[in-house]
Amino acid sequence: MTNDDPAVIRSSKSQRVLVDGFPFQIEILRLDQDADWTLEVVDPDGTSHVWDDTFKTDKSARDEAIRALQVGATAFMADFGDRSVSLQ
Repeated sequence: MTNDDPAVIRSSKSQRVLVDGFPFQIEILRLDQDADWTLEVVDPDGTSHVWDDTFKTDKSARDEAIRALQVGATAFMADFGDRSVSLQ
């Protein structure tokens, strides 16, 4: 990284969650020069899922990640039945 490269800011709202015992990592990031946040969810297999849209706040990005995991966790991995999200 050179001095000209923007710094990556990691939100304090980034966190590990368990969905029916399976770990997911929620990463909420932005460049120091940008106002909007990017959302990434890493599934238990280590596959990264990045949203195309950005978010005005890190809270809205986190809320979207939790909503996606509650409603559509099967989009991230094989279906293991109903899921509940537990914050770590």
